[in-house]
Amino acid sequence: MTKAVEFYFDVGSPAAYLAWTQLPKLAQEMHAEIEYRPFLLGGVFQATGNRSPMEVPAKGQYMQDDLARYARRYGVEFRHNPYFPINTLMLMRGAIGLQMREPARMQAYVDAVYRAIWVDAKNMNDPATVAEVLKQAGFDAEKLMALASDPAVKDQLKVQTQDAVSRGVFGAPTFFVNNQMFWGQDRLDFIKEALQ
Repeated sequence: MTKAVEFYFDVGSPAAYLAWTQLPKLAQEMHAEIEYRPFLLGGVFQATGNRSPMEVPAKGQYMQDDLARYARRYGVEFRHNPYFPINTLMLMRGAIGLQMREPARMQAYVDAVYRAIWVDAKNMNDPATVAEVLKQAGFDAEKLMALASDPAVKDQLKVQTQDAVSRGVFGAPTFFVNNQMFWGQDRLDFIKEALQ
């Protein structure tokens, strides 16, 4: 039986970005597969009554400092995005659409979007900026936006988000190993233990 870690993520979450940078190494080390589960964090917040920690001023400041600490520990670039929060609906539809139609390209897409938001601090609420980021990453932005508007893609994002809620997901990133749930990029050690 193949070991696997399910990874529920939304590109608007800085903690999910940090997890994204570390999970492939962990999975390789543990000889495990990553099952990517893009979902809409805003939809999960709405369904569960949760909200971003950044909406609580003292907690938001602490989180910014803590995320920067983890980025240094992981040796990855990270900048708080001045345009946060980012409306990720179209971006996550793009991820789901690629996962459905061109799965081999989904990781490159998510890499580009994560970099734009959490390294280059670009305004990914702006369609022209999104188009430029996608173009620079080798994607046909017009084609991707058409894919993100496909009814089947929209429905799949709803299904994946509802699936997350039904499994108890309340934030991002969330991981499952053998149906055991872990929340937060700072739980990677527990994920490693669960995969052993």
